[in-house]
Amino acid sequence: MHRHEGPPRGKFAVAVAAAVVLATATAGAVIARYDEQPPWGTDIAYEGGYLQAVRIVKWRALREGECALMERQGMGGDRAVHDPAAWVAGCLDGAAGRPSRNQGIVR
Repeated sequence: MHRHEGPPRGKFAVAVAAAVVLATATAGAVIARYDEQPPWGTDIAYEGGYLQAVRIVKWRALREGECALMERQGMGGDRAVHDPAAWVAGCLDGAAGRPSRNQGIVR
């Protein structure tokens, strides 16, 4: 019976080293591109504003311009940082009682 031992150790080490270099380069490119904002940051901001408005509407009606005022005052939190305009748009949709624009989207 012949025993197969796989690729030689030298070829295996080169393949592992190449995979590590490729993974490191890919991670570096992703970090350089998105820095601290995730690629889905706009969706996060929109949903944050939407949920904030839905919660507030349960207690009182939002006046026109109040969503933008809340965002300027920092009430949007970490989610509004990704895309303030999307946060305000989500807030306005939630205040108006419209369904979320991302509802039903599978990512």
